[in-house]
Amino acid sequence: MVVSCWHSNEHDANKLPDVVSYNFHIRPILSDKCFKCHGPDANKRAANLRLDIAANAYAPLTETKGAFAIVAGKPNESELYKRISSNDTSYLMPSPAAHLGKLSDYEISLFKKWIEQGGKYETHWAFIPPQKSALPKIKNSDWAKNEIDYFIANKFEEKGFTPNDEADKERLLKRVSFDITGLPPSIAMMDKFMNDKSANAYEKIVDELLSTPQYGEKMAVHWLDVARYADSYGYQDDNIRTQWPWRDWVIHAFNINMPYNQFITWQIAGDMLPNATKEQILATAFFRNNKYTEEGGVIPEEYRIEYLIDKTKTFSKGIQGITVECAQCHDHKYDPFKQKDYFSLAAFFNNTKERGFEGDVSSSKPAKFPILKISDDDLKNVLSFINKKDTGAMTVSVMEEDTLRKTYLLDRGQYDKPIGDALLPSAIPAVMKFDDKKYERNRVGLAKWTTDKLNPLTARVFVNQMWQEFFGRGIVKTSGDFGMQGELPTHPELLDWLAVDFMQNGWNIKRLVKQIALSATYRQSVKTNNEKQKRDPDNIYLSRGPRNRLPAEFIRDLVLSSSGLLIKTIGGASVKPYQPKGLWEGATSGRGELATYKQDKGDDLYRRGMYTFIKLTLPPPGMALFDASNRDQCEVKRSKTNTPLQALMMMNDPTVLEASRVLAQKLMDEKSLPIKNKKKLFD
Repeated sequence: MVVSCWHSNEHDANKLPDVVSYNFHIRPILSDKCFKCHGPDANKRAANLRLDIAANAYAPLTETKGAFAIVAGKPNESELYKRISSNDTSYLMPSPAAHLGKLSDYEISLFKKWIEQGGKYETHWAFIPPQKSALPKIKNSDWAKNEIDYFIANKFEEKGFTPNDEADKERLLKRVSFDITGLPPSIAMMDKFMNDKSANAYEKIVDELLSTPQYGEKMAVHWLDVARYADSYGYQDDNIRTQWPWRDWVIHAFNINMPYNQFITWQIAGDMLPNATKEQILATAFFRNNKYTEEGGVIPEEYRIEYLIDKTKTFSKGIQGITVECAQCHDHKYDPFKQKDYFSLAAFFNNTKERGFEGDVSSSKPAKFPILKISDDDLKNVLSFINKKDTGAMTVSVMEEDTLRKTYLLDRGQYDKPIGDALLPSAIPAVMKFDDKKYERNRVGLAKWTTDKLNPLTARVFVNQMWQEFFGRGIVKTSGDFGMQGELPTHPELLDWLAVDFMQNGWNIKRLVKQIALSATYRQSVKTNNEKQKRDPDNIYLSRGPRNRLPAEFIRDLVLSSSGLLIKTIGGASVKPYQPKGLWEGATSGRGELATYKQDKGDDLYRRGMYTFIKLTLPPPGMALFDASNRDQCEVKRSKTNTPLQALMMMNDPTVLEASRVLAQKLMDEKSLPIKNKKKLFD
């Protein structure tokens, strides 16, 4: 895919692309100006004309005899071009009455050139397998540190930007330490880096950060959002659950650098692999992190279908980056996903033994059937990465196949209204054909389809999520929607190059992270000027370094680590730090283990933010204030807000106050402050 992204305010008619792309140049204009009346919505369609489908656009117009909207190679005979370029307001499209605005001269020229070049429609860019194009030629090749920079610099030259200088060593180390481990660098690491004058000093520090166990913790936080991890079941009673051993596995998988294709294969179908180990089965807890009802009087089948829908959405949004859930009740309005496609995908998850209801909250079940029992022997041998303090077996909700259950298309998505014949399990055909000669029609087959190098989405979506982790926004801004209504990639050739390179190098996550961290693009200072702010306020062309907010968990980590209070124990059960009194008690049924909040003591007060206990009906308030995921559904990108409550929390939260006191005490103990009677100050 060799194209240039288009933004109308940055071009004029003298800078038309050599080849006009339907996906990257024409469709965005059609979507903004034409699809309201000539798009997929049949209820609002005018003149019986659709411009989103090639066959309709090329067909004879029903209301203008002898005319065609598009005549390949002949813009002056194409009704579309004649109308958008007309000065007659009674003939002009879009009609002034639609209040969509007239196309600019540049946009009109694009359409003219596109029709001259054949007016070819294209398969949606995200459904075309990525290609690894040659590195673009750039003038400033001395600036580039690796391949990423060639694509970024090529866009600089196209837009007239110049890159920033590299950030100074102190700021660069702080940035990369937060991005790789979620923690600030230690004084010892800072001193070592500052005193290292070798040419590869920065690369050595990146390697050191990647080798720390905190790397796995940092990487896991994003995946916990994708997997909607929480410590309770949600709904009214919202009782406790024990899914945290799966969280320990995620941290472990990132730290040992498990290849991404294996990482998601185990989570999709670990229980169905030949001679499946307990570790592989544990990985499938990924799909069992959804909410479960414990309320009496529910209809079990209704809720079982709810769980099925949740799994389908988590797979499609988190791993494939598409909004398949829109087709639960009807054919997708914008993307080529039929309702039949949706339920054929759901069929992969419809054979699990889980139930829609397992009894009331008084049973206090820590895991819902089917379960994986983990013994002390397992912890000593096959699952030694699980950090369990006490002895005795524990259970985790996992996937397990039952006898085949028939799956039907459900009328308007209603659980009790099946329609037509039973559906075979099948993945979304618009993404890639599901060939039953290559893939079994079960979750193993789905995993193979997902990790097939011809799948156009899997690598692209993950690479984009990792880019988002370092730059604050993905190459595709809508990281959960690579479909027709999602944003176009700012650097499509780079996205494809990274995706193919990622697959060619064994789906190596640490290698990908290192590529991004070592790039000159990432190393730039964050300094800006009026011109850059005016022309590129969101820094989508990356002519300056990233300035990102710390996620909620890492704000807590920074506070604790700066004071020396942070306990760096890896993994283990979730903990309950300081929290305002009465929150749980005022938002619960009053039954079950989580009816009241029982604050932990000692070291558990100072664990990393990712280990804070998450109750679905009332997430930790400090985390919620700083835009942490509620974890009630799959999320691939967090929102960013500014509220006075954030400042109030930083001034009043007991953890912050305690960390401030301890830091001040340490500074005075080091005789950094000439204050007399220091002890009295803290008595």
